[in-house]
Amino acid sequence: MSTSLEIVRIPVLSDNYVWLMREPQSGCVGVVDPAVAAPVLAEAEKRRWKISHILNTHHHGDHVGGNMEIRQATGCTIVGNRRDRARIPGIDVEVDDGDRYRFGEAEAEIFFIPGHTSGHIAYAFRDQRALFCGDTIFALGCGKMFEGTPQQFWTSLSRLRSLPDDMRVYCAHEYTQSNARFAVTVETDNGQLMARRAAVDAARARGEATVPSLLGEEKQTNPFLRADLPGVQKAVGMVGKDPALVFAEVRQRKDVFR
Repeated sequence: MSTSLEIVRIPVLSDNYVWLMREPQSGCVGVVDPAVAAPVLAEAEKRRWKISHILNTHHHGDHVGGNMEIRQATGCTIVGNRRDRARIPGIDVEVDDGDRYRFGEAEAEIFFIPGHTSGHIAYAFRDQRALFCGDTIFALGCGKMFEGTPQQFWTSLSRLRSLPDDMRVYCAHEYTQSNARFAVTVETDNGQLMARRAAVDAARARGEATVPSLLGEEKQTNPFLRADLPGVQKAVGMVGKDPALVFAEVRQRKDVFR
């Protein structure tokens, strides 16, 4: 029998999201990428949830900054990629590509997805349709390519794209509105993208979050997941080119987009 996950979005800093989740059968409570500790501990206390795990996707400070304070307060177990053992504070359990990590009665498949950083991973809870992908996929975007190569990043995105359409993408930032402004400059004739941009603008005007999104929606509207498709290739003048090179061109354009 599959179990469920209760997932709570905690906005922190200027545009980060920390994810607090509970597996109800076991009572396990996990924190994904705690940028800071205080709001996370406060939310858990309010719900009378005892934090048992921290799941880190990568080493950046706005994803691991709360690790040690939360562990000091709760004694929780910190999980991360073994490649980043020296860069993730307090790592207790090292995981790698293809591993299955048990979180109470739920199970996450580990994807090694370098590109944004050289040690980035994602946690895919297939049964619960929840993908925690850090800064690799954003709603309508992807992370900056700090440590990886275009080929690595494109391979990582392609692997995540192969997951089911009804997976919810729990990324770590509220960047959707600015990502949409860029995306419509690439695929100018993508009707689904235009409609999504309007919906995002309306949601933000109401003060609503745009994350999580559905992976199927990203496949239809996120240009970074579509570098092998004719519309995106034509838009950047690279029809028939290696998708990794097309991805690199789209990423470079986003880097200088204002």
